Amino acid sequence: MSRSKMRKASQKKSGKLSPEEKSRVVRNITCRDTMIEANWVFANDTMADVLDDLTQNNWDHVFVVNSDGVPMGRIHAVDMLKIVAKKNVERSVAWMLTVPAKQLINLPPLTVKASTPLLKAGALMLTHDLSQIAVVNSDGVLVGTVGHKTMAKHLPRFIL
Repeated sequence: MSRSKMRKASQKKSGKLSPEEKSRVVRNITCRDTMIEANWVFANDTMADVLDDLTQNNWDHVFVVNSDGVPMGRIHAVDMLKIVAKKNVERSVAWMLTVPAKQLINLPPLTVKASTPLLKAGALMLTHDLSQIAVVNSDGVLVGTVGHKTMAKHLPRFIL
């Protein structure tokens, strides 16, 4: 069965559910079921490496992970632009080769476990004004991310 046919079948099925059944089903959707691959760099990668990853892959953010894969923080492309704009003395790329990614982190990342309900992850994103949240396994290793796109893809059929 094609993906579109599966989607239509699940929409028909969810349309026939009572409000209580819809509530139960939507509460059982986990981050593991819906997460996508995370954009990440190692903590010791240079600022130039991070900038290359952001521009070449058309990413708006990357998570910084340690050597074990545990998230240490997140770097947003806008923050990178602000740093470059403040560097008035020398506009060459040479200084970017000496700044490690871990020095670009402002705050530790907000994470959820893979077993966390998708609704809870969405509530955390809204509360903390985030466009995505890191998903970690039981060892704290980054395994994916959940964002607004994920929410928009999986939740409307239960709300409408």
